[in-house]
Amino acid sequence: MPKNPHRGSTLDSFLEQEGTLGEFQAQAIKEVIAWQLAEAMQNRNLTKTRLAELMHTSRTQINRMLDPNDGNVTLETLQRAAALVGRRLQVELI
Repeated sequence: MPKNPHRGSTLDSFLEQEGTLGEFQAQAIKEVIAWQLAEAMQNRNLTKTRLAELMHTSRTQINRMLDPNDGNVTLETLQRAAALVGRRLQVELI
């Protein structure tokens, strides 16, 4: 029986070996940010339409920002949205 080369390895090390670690990390970050914004909007009773009005943008842009599968949202847009829901965006290199 062949030995499994991935047995005992971490998920990160497996994804790194497969060359997909960065892609999965980026997707996870986008999902967390989208979830946090949606939760903060709900806590403030802000609809997508109202947030779009406050940000002087379209509801389509808000949908894009809240869609973790869309990677084309600027940090400036996220900062503005975060401020409007009483949060702040923190980005750091670790």
